[in-house]
Amino acid sequence: MSSLACGIVGLPNVGKSTLFNALLKRKAAAAENFPFCTIDPNVGIVELKDPRLEKLSHLSKSKKVVNAAVSFVDIAGLVKGASKGEGLGNQFLTHIRQTDAIVQVVRCFTDQEIVHVAGEINPLEDVATINLELILADLQMIDNIIQKMEKQIKGRKEIPLSLEVLKKAKSHLNDEMSLRTLELTKEEREELSTFNFLTNKKILYVANIKEEDVGKENNEYVKQLEEYAKKESSIVIPLCAKIEEEIAQLEEKEANEFLQSIGLEESGLDRLTKAAFHLLGLITFITTGEVETKAWTIKRGMTAAEAAGKIHTDIQKGFIRAEVVAYDDIIKYSGRVGAREAGKAPSEGRDYIVKDGDVILFFHN
Repeated sequence: MSSLACGIVGLPNVGKSTLFNALLKRKAAAAENFPFCTIDPNVGIVELKDPRLEKLSHLSKSKKVVNAAVSFVDIAGLVKGASKGEGLGNQFLTHIRQTDAIVQVVRCFTDQEIVHVAGEINPLEDVATINLELILADLQMIDNIIQKMEKQIKGRKEIPLSLEVLKKAKSHLNDEMSLRTLELTKEEREELSTFNFLTNKKILYVANIKEEDVGKENNEYVKQLEEYAKKESSIVIPLCAKIEEEIAQLEEKEANEFLQSIGLEESGLDRLTKAAFHLLGLITFITTGEVETKAWTIKRGMTAAEAAGKIHTDIQKGFIRAEVVAYDDIIKYSGRVGAREAGKAPSEGRDYIVKDGDVILFFHN
């Protein structure tokens, strides 16, 4: 699995596997009208379309273009009781724990032919069912950690910060609240993040809508989901998984024409991939030359030296300087040479914080 991945979760029959097939642009996950169709998680690497790369490759006369990518993991449908092992729940929860963020697909359409595991369409109830299972799983985990920690510090006067934070977190979970909504100091948040709690992961909701709602994604179910997501500072991406799967089978030109015909500038999948990238706190810097123009994925806040290490550890070790040109400047001055002449190609040291779209040339021993 890629080092940064989003786990796609949801109740059975909400359109998860259909969405995943679209993400992979091929029939990668079985999509059937019955629960537990998907048992082992499928992993898909999805490219992040970036028009900046095409323009830079044209300037550099690059032989190829390499986009950044996000990993999506298709995790089988969770059901009530998953935290106790219902419906292969423990196995599924382990798969979610291995991801960096959660994409929860929520059914926001009615269809008599597609069964709903609870017998009725209620997005908020569906979200609550999934979230409760994740909360219960975290409670089991937090109890075990607290017990071990209390044994280790028995007799000591000073209580470590991590134990105080865990007890605060346990109380929050007991109130059936996800840990991402727990108010903590920066230091406490850092302590909590050292434990791999499910409800501490960032979450993005996909509202799966019906075909006739595409282009006017404001049905009552979507509105309810957006109100809920706002309370925990999460976002909702409305899309129709069925249409996305169909678009994914088309050639790029045909796909663009189809999108225009239904009044959309980009596909729901492109919006989802961008949102997932943002959710994971990722940005890209770019290298460009005759061989290739490539987007490199780094965590927001990384230094020039750390970014160099993404290309090769030897570049990080032997780092001398980085010549950095902002994307807009390299386009404006028709390349690196023009940017240099205009004084727009400063040399930066190891500790320079890389910005999204920086076009970098590293100098190293």
